[in-house]
Amino acid sequence: MTDYFDKHAERLQQALDTIQSRAAWSPFTDSPSRKIHGDAVDKGLAAFQARLHQPFELDQPGTIGYTGFEVSPYTQEPLGIVYPKTDLDVLYKAIHNALPAWRATSPRARVGVCMEIVERWNQNSFESAHAVMHTTGQSFPMAFAGGGPNAQERGLEALAHAWREMSHVLPSATWERAFGSTQVKLQKHYRLMPRGIAVVIACATFPTWNAYPALMANLATGNAVVVKPHPATILPMALAVAHARAVLREAGLDPNLVTLVADTAAEPLAKDLIARPDTAIVDFTGSAQFGAWIEQNAHGKLTFTETAGVNAVVLESTDNLKGLAQTLGSALCLFSKQMCTSPQNVYIPRQGLRVGDAALSFDETANALVESINGLLAEPARAAGILGAIQSENILNVVERAREIGQTRGKILRDAAPYAHPEFPNARTRTPLILGLDISDNDLYAREWFGPVIHFIAADTPDQALAQAARDAKQCGAINSYAYSTDAAFVARAQDAFADAGANLSINLIGPMPLTYAAAFSDYHVSGMNPAGNATLTDASFVNGRFRIVQSRTQQ
Repeated sequence: MTDYFDKHAERLQQALDTIQSRAAWSPFTDSPSRKIHGDAVDKGLAAFQARLHQPFELDQPGTIGYTGFEVSPYTQEPLGIVYPKTDLDVLYKAIHNALPAWRATSPRARVGVCMEIVERWNQNSFESAHAVMHTTGQSFPMAFAGGGPNAQERGLEALAHAWREMSHVLPSATWERAFGSTQVKLQKHYRLMPRGIAVVIACATFPTWNAYPALMANLATGNAVVVKPHPATILPMALAVAHARAVLREAGLDPNLVTLVADTAAEPLAKDLIARPDTAIVDFTGSAQFGAWIEQNAHGKLTFTETAGVNAVVLESTDNLKGLAQTLGSALCLFSKQMCTSPQNVYIPRQGLRVGDAALSFDETANALVESINGLLAEPARAAGILGAIQSENILNVVERAREIGQTRGKILRDAAPYAHPEFPNARTRTPLILGLDISDNDLYAREWFGPVIHFIAADTPDQALAQAARDAKQCGAINSYAYSTDAAFVARAQDAFADAGANLSINLIGPMPLTYAAAFSDYHVSGMNPAGNATLTDASFVNGRFRIVQSRTQQ
């Protein structure tokens, strides 16, 4: 087989060094600038357009027809792409036939192949970006960066952890000790054994960002991977699978180590895949409800979940109200709050937010944030880059339900409305809906409202707000939390409270970096300590359960 390890050894070593140092490192540029990429920009668009209204051929076993009903959130027209509809029994038989040779392949060779797959993904980032954009609703810059290089770096990060964990296991050792007057000498051999078949279930709004690391962690440790995309966003993962299969084939390996199972909302297959006795690992990104079902029903299988939760912002004090309003306002708008890290609940002290020696009332603070959001969205081109489009009609229904509640409870501080996208006049869009609530309205805000629904919550004191936000994170789940305070003692209390709740905390972040940005090789994404998920991107626990160690002993 082709050995790709040496080709990518330098990059792998840099990844290993960086997961140890946690410093900033980006092997792939996340700017889609034509000045950087040249004609790759146009080639990517042409490749995407050539996919439309065509069958997506994968040449994988078990094809019994075609399926697929993706609709672009920007044009609200079908992409017209159909994907193989699969007989799972036939497909799994082919996967089983592929596994022994892959299991026998050295970890070094497997990691080399995986490094080459990540490289291919990167080389095709522009086609993938258009696929992400026209299935998820992300703006093109976000689809390129978040769905391309940033996701690829998360895949590389998982590879580095997999290589490090497997490298810790010696292949053999000589062991000797006395038993009475007899000296016993054993030669021990340690074999890394993969679990078998992994099912990777991708989500609708960020399909590649979580699926790439899961795919790499499974494949590098010797498992085969069945990719099950969300039925609304199949194309990004179909492209990823196609490139992976091409590399495997070029390496002289069986391409059925990576396969695609496409389904529809009317005929879902996720539960069927999970229930199969020969599915050993399940990676899931998506709704909290289905994530909980997996954790409760995937008996005997290793599960890695990331769902979502109730991400909170606690405002206590600031010395830069303008910067806070701009940074937080941008985060509340970004991708129309369709990210698992998006803040939802903003706690504002009833007696006022301290700004230097002054105090802004709840209404004044809320107005400052609303005005900042209105300013960000005043220019249509800028609004398009920030908000993108709404992924599905279901999300619009969430906004309408929240709006109805706001008319009877609380107060609508900012109403949601479509905005006119300058490039796509038929785009499905909404600006943020902001509801003013009281901290006693816990039944409304202590659950996820996925999409552009935001709560400004009046609390008696900052510490009451902190306690409520941390309690909701622990009970309902939260990935990220945010706090603004010039009081060192309050910051320390916030760090303790959110650490106990298992929610990562960002403190006093102001500036051009997106508040929700999570850097591969440095930021741990999801703690696994609350209902938002049980897996962390990326630490050792994300990879080392995907293989086990079996030993044999021979007396010398």
